[in-house]
Amino acid sequence: MAAESQSGQLLRVNGVDHVIELDPRATLVDVLREQLGLTGTKKGCDRGECGACTVFIDGRRVLACMMLAVAAGGREVTTIEGLSSKDGELHPVQREFLDNDAFQCGFCTPGQVMSATACIAEGHAGSDDEIREWMSGNICRCAAYPQIVAAVAKANGQIGAGTIAGLDLSAASGAGSTS
Repeated sequence: MAAESQSGQLLRVNGVDHVIELDPRATLVDVLREQLGLTGTKKGCDRGECGACTVFIDGRRVLACMMLAVAAGGREVTTIEGLSSKDGELHPVQREFLDNDAFQCGFCTPGQVMSATACIAEGHAGSDDEIREWMSGNICRCAAYPQIVAAVAKANGQIGAGTIAGLDLSAASGAGSTS
């Protein structure tokens, strides 16, 4: 039996509208990577346990491996590629990850950066312990945790709570967290 597909599904990713055919069973991480070529979002455990696939949907962090792509239709999806400014300037969290060597192999880094950005925007970066708690859904197998916490704390001092990827959190719909 052939899989059904929806013709002309609209996905808005990083401010760009994409009209693509979607298999109703396809996860968001697979569509981002395989159909849209946005390979910054990593497919780690494919079970919602590692956080490597963290993206924003309407300004809230979600695990793209646990979400069907059709469920993202009509909503704003932001990936690591959409976090920097249009002129290529790095987001403060991205800059602090670089400045603090908050990565080693780099595989988890996109998910860590996305979750760190959300952690700050949600107002959960007031102390190292709070950062550790709210970032606990993102696993770094290289154990760069001290540098990650330092990067989040420093970026928090620059941007603070309230907005994420240009969206006002108080106005963003939905909820979700990797932790």
